[in-house]
Amino acid sequence: MSSKVSTLKGKTIVLGVTGGIAAYKACELVSRLKKAQAQVHVIMTRNACEFVQPLTFQTLSGNPVATDTFANPQFWEVEHIALAQKADLFVVAPATANVIAKLAHGLADDMLTTTILATKAPVLIAPAMNTQMYRAEPTQRNLDALLARGMKTVGPGGGLLACGDVGAGRMSEPVEIVDAIEQVLAPQGDYAGLKVLVTAGPTREPLDPVRYLSNRSSGRMGYAVAEALLARGAQVTLVTGPVSLPVPEGAQAVDITTTQDLYEAVTTRAPDMDVLIQAAAPADFTAEQASEEKITKQPGQGLTMYLRQTPDVAKAAGEHKQPHQVFVGFAAETSRDLQKARRKMDSKNLDLICLNDVTEPGAGFDVETNILTLVTPNAVTALPKMSKRQAADRLLDEVLKIRRGKG
Repeated sequence: MSSKVSTLKGKTIVLGVTGGIAAYKACELVSRLKKAQAQVHVIMTRNACEFVQPLTFQTLSGNPVATDTFANPQFWEVEHIALAQKADLFVVAPATANVIAKLAHGLADDMLTTTILATKAPVLIAPAMNTQMYRAEPTQRNLDALLARGMKTVGPGGGLLACGDVGAGRMSEPVEIVDAIEQVLAPQGDYAGLKVLVTAGPTREPLDPVRYLSNRSSGRMGYAVAEALLARGAQVTLVTGPVSLPVPEGAQAVDITTTQDLYEAVTTRAPDMDVLIQAAAPADFTAEQASEEKITKQPGQGLTMYLRQTPDVAKAAGEHKQPHQVFVGFAAETSRDLQKARRKMDSKNLDLICLNDVTEPGAGFDVETNILTLVTPNAVTALPKMSKRQAADRLLDEVLKIRRGKG
């Protein structure tokens, strides 16, 4: 369990349990929250009661379990309004496709959905369902709608599901959900007044008007860092390559395409920043001479193109780093080579480098999770698999430690 127990002490967590096989995991979640000294109130849907009896959650939480909007209210309060007002955080775990759809469309036809609609507290969703249901376009649209309204998600994980399928859809483990809860409830504002430049996404190097050299970066990690910074009060400039992600509200976006664009965007802005976090994945090579016309395939003939190196953005920025600044880089590798990461950190004058082995399940491209190893000149911190947003906050915690060390 996370060590940040003080984050949850005295907090009121309302846990919504819906009708999925993962409802049994919610019992452990309640237990962990109680051990962290949180006050826990459980709301169960009718279908959830088919998997776990309300008495179980009542015993674990020490509070009555709400199942019926029309039950006698406690202490002369309208129960769903009372819970909505007292909550510091709502957690729905497991969150079925059905309940996610209801929340996305503002339905309020049971105790859980009615209470969430009435609350001003943050809401954390832990999806759990069959892989195909999770990947279905309506489900993804519904999740996007919830994120757009400010709700947070944790998971789902991948693996063998209860239905026998293998893939995404498994509810995050209780320890992971507790970590996500701590991130949502963590004290905000520790980056207030700081100017931070974040780079994200790939670059594209044209070969002809149709084709280009690029890589598989989705930009998700960089965008997660930008979101975490904004939540912690930073003034964020996001230099972004071509990705299919919405720019976090409050960030100043600078769109780039090529590595040369990235070089110019970073080197002109970095001197004015307190922190530079380089999560972009620039192409290392570009065509010596891009064709002005589409290259046409000729029968029986191959194709030879000459490439040259692109500018080293991180190295150029590091050469002009000021004593008070903190510069962070990323190393997406196919092995956990700490020596290589340290050499890269030293050659580019970085204070910290985030190493991740993209061949590890859950740490590759275009997934919601990451497995980072944070390398500084004096320490190596291996993080477990977690959401990219959680990893972003852990990274930002390390950056603050480095800043304090610089005085």
